[in-house]
Amino acid sequence: TLYLAFEALERGQVRLDDVLTVSPHAASQPPSKLGLQAGQTIRLDDAMRATAVRSANDMAVVIAEHIGGSEARFVSMMTLKAQDLGMTQTRYANPNGLPDSRQLTSARDLAILARAVMRDYPQYYAYFGQHDWVYDGRDFRNTNGLLHSGDGYDGIKTGFTNASGYNLAASAVRDGRRLITIVLGGRSSATRNAHVADLM
Repeated sequence: TLYLAFEALERGQVRLDDVLTVSPHAASQPPSKLGLQAGQTIRLDDAMRATAVRSANDMAVVIAEHIGGSEARFVSMMTLKAQDLGMTQTRYANPNGLPDSRQLTSARDLAILARAVMRDYPQYYAYFGQHDWVYDGRDFRNTNGLLHSGDGYDGIKTGFTNASGYNLAASAVRDGRRLITIVLGGRSSATRNAHVADLM
C-alpha cells in the first residue's frame, strides 16, 4: 500500500498535503486503527505515517480509496505491482493485510518488496523508521520494538493476524552492509523480535 503511495507521489498523481475523507468502509475497519469517524479528514502524509507507525488498518483503506478511486481497484493495482516486482507468490485481497482466504504472500516476496521500497523510493524510506509520531495531541509509538533497541534497525513493518501470527520485515545497517530479515508466524511480538535479532 505504501509502495503504491510513494509511486503516486513520485508521479505527481497525489501530494503529501492532499486532504483525504474517511469513508464509512474505512472507518469500519477493525483495530489496530487510528479511529477517525466517517466524514473526518486527514492529510495523506499523516495517513501514511499512521499506516507505517501504527499499522492503522483504517488509514490503509483511506489511502487505497484516494489513490485507486476504490478499494477494489487499488487492490488490483497492488497485485499487478507485486507481479511486476517479481513477487510470484503474492495475491492481495485488501490494502491492510486483514484476514482474507484469497490473500497470500511469502517471506521471500516480502523481502523482494522491502528491497524494492529502498531501491525505488529511498526518499520515503524514513516513514518506516519513525520511532513515534504525534497526531492530534496523541503520541503513537511504532509497533516495531526493534527500532528502539539501538542495534541499527531503521524499519520496516510489523504485522499480526490470528491466522498468520506475529510477523516482521526488519532491516538494519551493520558494518556498512544493509540486511533485510523477514520472520513470519511468531508466537508473540517478543519471540518474533528475538528471532529477527538472531537471524541478523
